[in-house]
Amino acid sequence: MGKYFGTDGFRGEANVDLTVEHAYKVGRFLGWYYGQKAKGERCRIVIGKDTRRSSYMFEYALVSGLTASGADAYLLHVTTTPSVSHVIRTEDFDCGIMISASHNPYYDNGIKVMNGSGEKMEESVILEIEKYLDGEMGELPMAKRDQIGRTQDFAAGRNRYIGYLISIATRSFKGKKVGLDCANGSASSVAKSVFDALGADTFVINNEPDGLNINTDCGSTHIGRLQAFVKENHLDVGFAYDGDADRCLAVDENGEVVDGDRILYICGKYMKEQGNLRNNKIVTTVMSNLGLYKALDREGIGYDKTAVGDKYVYENMSQTGNCLGGEQSGHIIFSKYATTGDGILTSLKIMEVMLEKKEALSRLASEVTILPQVLKNVRVADKAAALGDEDVKQAAADVEKALGSDGRLLLRQSGTEPLIRVMVEAESTEICEKYVDQVIGALRKKGHAVS
Repeated sequence: MGKYFGTDGFRGEANVDLTVEHAYKVGRFLGWYYGQKAKGERCRIVIGKDTRRSSYMFEYALVSGLTASGADAYLLHVTTTPSVSHVIRTEDFDCGIMISASHNPYYDNGIKVMNGSGEKMEESVILEIEKYLDGEMGELPMAKRDQIGRTQDFAAGRNRYIGYLISIATRSFKGKKVGLDCANGSASSVAKSVFDALGADTFVINNEPDGLNINTDCGSTHIGRLQAFVKENHLDVGFAYDGDADRCLAVDENGEVVDGDRILYICGKYMKEQGNLRNNKIVTTVMSNLGLYKALDREGIGYDKTAVGDKYVYENMSQTGNCLGGEQSGHIIFSKYATTGDGILTSLKIMEVMLEKKEALSRLASEVTILPQVLKNVRVADKAAALGDEDVKQAAADVEKALGSDGRLLLRQSGTEPLIRVMVEAESTEICEKYVDQVIGALRKKGHAVS
């Protein structure tokens, strides 16, 4: 991770940590790097944004920087992160930018940059951007006269992405009652159109963004509203997305949550049955539940484990050829169709399994017994110092010894916030709480916690 860019872009509170000056300079660099430096001519860069009020401000700042460096900027307007990735690949763009802070509250925002393959930008380029932001590269040349870039409306690209999603479905959804929680975010511009076109009886909530209500008591991070909605309306299934719709969590017909681990199992088992699970492996992260691994072992499905972040999941997939991977939080990657997590695509693949196997989601998910898991975040002054503290490490070792083979402890730093995450899995929630609090107590005792 760099100084500004974490595992999922440059993220922070708008006009505090992430400013229009930052956005302008990111645009200046990318326009120059992919245009004047690489080709000696103008380049084409596509931009999408979520529904935060500040997204418009950052969009205009990025466009100013891009066109000043001689790039042409193509605007998808409000759209999903995976749609930007898809458009880059299929429409021959040099790179792309998504303006979003994903599941964060409305007052945060972020800049995600993708390369010409629609993948997260290479670390070498990120480091160059950061050098420019810190003034280590001097000024970049301005485009002049007819070399100045221009801006073009490219809503058609988003529409073609919607068509692409529709083409993936194997069956009509006619007769299925489907609930969608669009988190008042990017999915608002895409999800309902897809499910309506496939014939579902579509019931939508949190689909009226006002710039301030993205992720507010809704979406995949506040799934309780969708659970109640599915039960009240007797729906067959519900899907909840996050702010930029690269995540999906599901709710079965009984209102029970089906998280990313269970989604990986359901889709992975089905793909194996169809002969489509390359290498007979699924890619998980260290956050995946022990219950998932036990279920995969039972089915004879292998797995790789990566660091937390869909970036690392995709890196593994691209290196090994594994075709399914994801996170407990709902970032699921189907490499045949996408290079990033895609919440709406994930919904379609779950529907495929339900329809082809003629089984309810509750039945499909029941094959995985999830162990209780407690995760608490501790805000700290210095993440590296907290994790390197010998007393904290000893507290963690004591917990691991006590848990033995019946559970596990995961102690890690957030890639986007000044947080240490303490997670314990065990036979009961009470045991989890006890050992999580034991480690947090060590962090507080040594003065690492700031609140």
